[in-house]
Amino acid sequence: MDLELVKRVGIAAAYKGQRVLLSHYRRGKFNVDKKGAIDLVTEADTESEKTIIGTLKKAFPDHTVLAEESGLNKGKSDHKWIVDPLDGTTNFAHRLGLFAISIAFALSGDTVVAIVLSPVTGELFTAVKGKGAQLNGRPINVSNAQTVSESLLVTGFPYNLIDEFNPLMTRFSNCLKASRGVRRLGSAAMDLCFVACGRFAGFWEQNLKPWDTAAGELIAREAGATVTDFSNNPFNIDKNEILATNGNVHEEMLLLLALKDIA
Repeated sequence: MDLELVKRVGIAAAYKGQRVLLSHYRRGKFNVDKKGAIDLVTEADTESEKTIIGTLKKAFPDHTVLAEESGLNKGKSDHKWIVDPLDGTTNFAHRLGLFAISIAFALSGDTVVAIVLSPVTGELFTAVKGKGAQLNGRPINVSNAQTVSESLLVTGFPYNLIDEFNPLMTRFSNCLKASRGVRRLGSAAMDLCFVACGRFAGFWEQNLKPWDTAAGELIAREAGATVTDFSNNPFNIDKNEILATNGNVHEEMLLLLALKDIA
């Protein structure tokens, strides 16, 4: 499989999705529906997804596509695109420009190409397995922070946060006490890319879906990140938990996430 061709098609699809999202975002007029109490979807999500899938299917009509809004479009089971047409819908709906398009490509279940595009800033993060990660074509690497105390961290909260409020707050409190600060941006794809380029030394979240993490996780790993679950087991996109760090602070972060109050 020509992965450079796959990457080029994925980038083209992302830019087409960007045009859809920005046309809605700049007008500021779009319908907002609820998939859950705080889980939103807009017409921009669905239009962007349709445009992205159309581009991918035109180039690779026999490939499988798994997308957030439309689900699974079956094709070759060992050639799969994983698409989030708008990661950060709540931000988008409130006219906050922290959202992204996330596109990953997997061969036999192994993510090998990743594209994350921030439509508002124009930052394009990409990776091909074994070839490093780039931001707008330039190589990126994780931060060199040695301890959590010299680190800025980022996290996210699941849509069912009320059901898991106490463990969420314990982890948040532990990390807030130990670090220079914790941010909550609202887009897991961007969080992972910001670990990849050294803006954050660590990111953790739970109850994410494959389209939230597939692209960002590869970009982070190719930039030098260590990515596991909260118990230090190898991460895959079907896992319920993700911890991505610069590697240096990983063991310390595991302790902070272990649901023990830190004095």
